[in-house]
Amino acid sequence: MGGNEAANDCPIEEVRLTVPITDDKDLPVLTFRMWVLGLISCALLAFLNQFFNYRENPLTITSISAQIAVLPLGKLMAATLPDKSIRIPFTGWSFSLNPGPFNIKEHCLITIFANAGAGGVYAVNIINIVKAKAFYNRKLNPIAAMILSQTTQGMAGLVSSGGTLWMLPICGGLPTWSKALHEEEKRRKGGGLTRLQFFLAVFVTSFAYYIVPNYLFQSITALSFVCWIWKDSITAHQIGSGLYGLGLGSFGLDWATVAVFLGSPLATPGFAILNIMVGFVLIMYVVVPVAYWTDAYSAKRFPIFSSHVFADDGSRYNVTRVMDAKSFSMDLDAYGGYSKVNLSIFFVLTYGLSFATLAATLSHVALFHGRTIWKQTRAAFRDKIGDIHTRIMKKNYEEVPQWWFYVVLVVMICLTMFACEGFDQQLQLPYWGVFLAAGLAFLFTLPISIITATTNQTPGLNVITELIIGYLYPGKPLANVAFKTYGYISMTQAIAFLSDFKLGHYMKIPPKSMFLVQLVGTVVASSTCFGTAWWLLESVENICDRQWNLLNGRPWTCPNDEVFYNASIIWGVVGPLRMFGPSAST
Repeated sequence: MGGNEAANDCPIEEVRLTVPITDDKDLPVLTFRMWVLGLISCALLAFLNQFFNYRENPLTITSISAQIAVLPLGKLMAATLPDKSIRIPFTGWSFSLNPGPFNIKEHCLITIFANAGAGGVYAVNIINIVKAKAFYNRKLNPIAAMILSQTTQGMAGLVSSGGTLWMLPICGGLPTWSKALHEEEKRRKGGGLTRLQFFLAVFVTSFAYYIVPNYLFQSITALSFVCWIWKDSITAHQIGSGLYGLGLGSFGLDWATVAVFLGSPLATPGFAILNIMVGFVLIMYVVVPVAYWTDAYSAKRFPIFSSHVFADDGSRYNVTRVMDAKSFSMDLDAYGGYSKVNLSIFFVLTYGLSFATLAATLSHVALFHGRTIWKQTRAAFRDKIGDIHTRIMKKNYEEVPQWWFYVVLVVMICLTMFACEGFDQQLQLPYWGVFLAAGLAFLFTLPISIITATTNQTPGLNVITELIIGYLYPGKPLANVAFKTYGYISMTQAIAFLSDFKLGHYMKIPPKSMFLVQLVGTVVASSTCFGTAWWLLESVENICDRQWNLLNGRPWTCPNDEVFYNASIIWGVVGPLRMFGPSAST
């Protein structure tokens, strides 16, 4: 590398050490192998993650699993498929079944395909809480539900196009991992395992062990010694239960328990893990116990740790008593004659900390990254931004036209308004709510992208969006969750797209190919998740019910949907004015 190139190389050391500064632009990218393996990976991961999302401890399969699995399949296809050219009828296009060795660019595009399937579809939570008997148990038009699933995943178009200019480089393990998988490895002198042999050994061992907590010995998911010793003590169970209490003295030997809700700690920087741990200890083991045992806000009437909502007498809140069945909105007279909504002290603190997190995100980004953002913004408008990787990409490939993003955005907004305003307004959200949700997503994408890029943690907009629409449009639970989904997931999808674009940027994949794969992957993943959810809701009796006897011991308890449902009661049915405002006591 020359002195001038070195001076303009990527400022991130990990990128300089792992990402090549060369490019072979003649490598085939949109190959038959890539489409076959990519579509299968996307659909399979979407199905499995949606299927297992209903479990008590949801199981998440990441795109890394697909990245590993498709490597031997790609090489097998390269070794066995004929290399003859096939013409597409009535067009001048043709393609080869086997354009040469399975290459790293194909592999990365398959990984991006798999990413689309691994992320899940947040809008399916709305379908679950509407249709499941354990929640609202109402009818929902399948076409409206399908459009809802598709549009919530596709509303990130404009956000992605703008955010790419400013997002800090995301240097995860994928570029390094992809490079390592495709490099030829020579066995070291004196023997030892190759990378492939080591991987296979870990894979077989992990698979063999996973059978233990999931089938043979399920109780090791949460070992609560305090509960075993003081079996009849309610206080001991509140303190020691790993599933329904504070979990002191409890631990799990199931990796799904460790990683499912916070993500894998292996991919998170050490300082972020320590920060999370300190905050967790302070809240869970100091603030919550003190607030509970001092009976703050009558906390002892309700469980110490719960995401449910309760009536004044401590029983589960019966939302049907305060809802008008015909309009599916709040009945003020019925609410006045029943009970206000009460939360556990843990749930109250969770909401408070969520608001604090968003405020801290904005102030942190402004103070610590404001100057960098301003410099990169000015450089972008002057077309002077870019390290050696950017120069290679601009030299070898055409960028994605901005109007592609605008078209996707306009189409998604039109379909969204059709789904929300049509179908007898089953989703309840008015047209102005769609535009407001898109505006909130656009506003928060930049600061939260920076937090994600530096800590591997993504603060959500789910609580602030619930609060806003709850003030503006109270008494409408589906309008609340629909607004939350469009505002929150549009930003989350934009960040995911940016991460994929950054991977493609480092691996020198043509941007138009990236855009096409992301678009197709989003449609396939949304359709698969919707179909899986609809099938399970129609076929599994009593799905999402917390009473295990009704489920015959099957773990279909839907913990994520339970939180989603209770949030719709708090912010949608009752609303923030009656929950936290001057009329909260009435």
